[in-house]
Amino acid sequence: MKPRAGQTLTSTVDATAVVVVRCPDSDVEITCGGVAMVDPKAGTPDASGTADPAQQAGSQLGKRYADDGLGVELLCTKAGQGTLAVNGTPLPLKTAKPLPASD
Repeated sequence: MKPRAGQTLTSTVDATAVVVVRCPDSDVEITCGGVAMVDPKAGTPDASGTADPAQQAGSQLGKRYADDGLGVELLCTKAGQGTLAVNGTPLPLKTAKPLPASD
């Protein structure tokens, strides 16, 4: 799938939902719990997927998950049990930029 910025994706194995903030121009597979995420506007999501027990680290509401090497950034709008991943590689939680020291 070729995601686009602003697109909403939902998991078919749990309650996780994300918004694509940044994405590459190439096709990437965005998964949650080891199962591909779907665009709910493209039709009724198939909720019959089975999550991979090894990918159940969960996602946190309001947090950003990013891989700068791939150019992917996702904003979690609904938390769930599954691990967010791109092309099979789990996405790390994006760290906040440090503020400059005030003198």
